[in-house]
Amino acid sequence: MTLYTHQASNIRKTWLLIGIFLAIIVGLGYFLAWNYQMPEILYIAVAIAVIQGGTSYWFSDKVALSMSGAKPATREEFFDLWNMTENLAITAGLPMPRLYIISDPVPNAFATGRNAKHAAIAVTTGLLERLDRTELEGVIAHEMSHIGNRDILVMSVVVVLVGIITLVVDLFMRMTLWGGGRRNSDDRGSNAIVMAIGLIAIILSPIVAMIIQFSISRRREFLADASGALLTRYPEGLASALEKISQYSGEMKKANNAMAHMYIANPFGKNSKKGFGLTKLFMTHPPVEERIARLRNSL
Repeated sequence: MTLYTHQASNIRKTWLLIGIFLAIIVGLGYFLAWNYQMPEILYIAVAIAVIQGGTSYWFSDKVALSMSGAKPATREEFFDLWNMTENLAITAGLPMPRLYIISDPVPNAFATGRNAKHAAIAVTTGLLERLDRTELEGVIAHEMSHIGNRDILVMSVVVVLVGIITLVVDLFMRMTLWGGGRRNSDDRGSNAIVMAIGLIAIILSPIVAMIIQFSISRRREFLADASGALLTRYPEGLASALEKISQYSGEMKKANNAMAHMYIANPFGKNSKKGFGLTKLFMTHPPVEERIARLRNSL
């Protein structure tokens, strides 16, 4: 897969994700409207789907930055980081992204935004403290590659979609418990159906959330690693950075499952990074050892 086909694939994937999201919300709204004999529920569900679908596209970056606790970085306070990012943006032929700082001792970073003109990179204070210049440059180049490869829109949209789907399923279950089923002669049978569907929804909702997250192919991390190394022309910088990041055992203060896939490394810490057999299929990141090996083999 070339860079350009990867970009086109990410655009198609974004619209597919939004389409799945709309279908789930409208489907639940239709069922609730039928169950409670209240057509207005369906209209509300459609309105929520449209509004949240638009929100996930236009404001997903703001949601991600807010969830992570990121604050804008000024050129005066973070002069070296700012200049480094500016130089890499020029080299990559991309606009200068907005820079944000997350006050957290865990070394990590992520990029977000709907396109290159509206992109942002957030790094933790721990990353700035623990990495030397070449290592930090490798990380910023990796995140810049996510922007250039158009990964950021897909990654950011998923944050909103996973959260909204979970909330809607929770609302559905609360309505089920409070209201039972349709109030007619078939109450008992209807209640049984509603409860059965509710239980299935409880079981499937985290799986649906994971499927949405894992539809963001882990190949994007390998591609961003390779593109970042090409941008700096020094693969060892990123390899060394990943090594240091993976050795830190702490968990980020605002780590959450919805955003885990966005970071350069798992925000839940060292104990969550390994995966073998089937477990490897449910990781948000490729094994860091494999990423480092690929970078060093390219030297």
